[in-house]
Amino acid sequence: MKNEMVAEEIIKNLIRSAFEVRENAYAFYSHFAVGAAVLSDDGGVYTGCNIENASYPAGSCAETVAINKAVSEGARGIRAIAIVGGPEGKEDDEQASHVNDYIYPCGICRQVLSEFRGKDGTVVILAKSADDYKLYDFSELMVGAFTSEALSGPADDADDSAEQGIDPDDSAE
Repeated sequence: MKNEMVAEEIIKNLIRSAFEVRENAYAFYSHFAVGAAVLSDDGGVYTGCNIENASYPAGSCAETVAINKAVSEGARGIRAIAIVGGPEGKEDDEQASHVNDYIYPCGICRQVLSEFRGKDGTVVILAKSADDYKLYDFSELMVGAFTSEALSGPADDADDSAEQGIDPDDSAE
């Protein structure tokens, strides 16, 4: 399914876009630069890099920046996301297009991606280069995601009470 959703040339273009935007990362504290590129269901490509802050929780991950950019432009479904990252160093041609490890999205980024999964699923592309990458279906990386369905509550409170051995006609005093 992963390969069928996104053509190889699009995957490579997303990876190149992620490497390009990674150069804009503001990684003043960690010196770990990350770039991400998302492909929306409507074919748009949106990029983001990590932006750190002295108050660490105020920083933003590359994946979330890219997704928020897509949503702010009207996209609601993410078909694919490419993620690249690694320690900053001398910016040379190799580092601009290659990193030493696959970088997985953090838990918060996975939750944000869960909110905007594509209508046919989402492919997560973890890349060391445009020729060295892994593909995952998002569901492989986020089992049991907290979704909007969880906010709707139980369909019938009486049924839920009965399952817990509670008589809904008893009142607590």
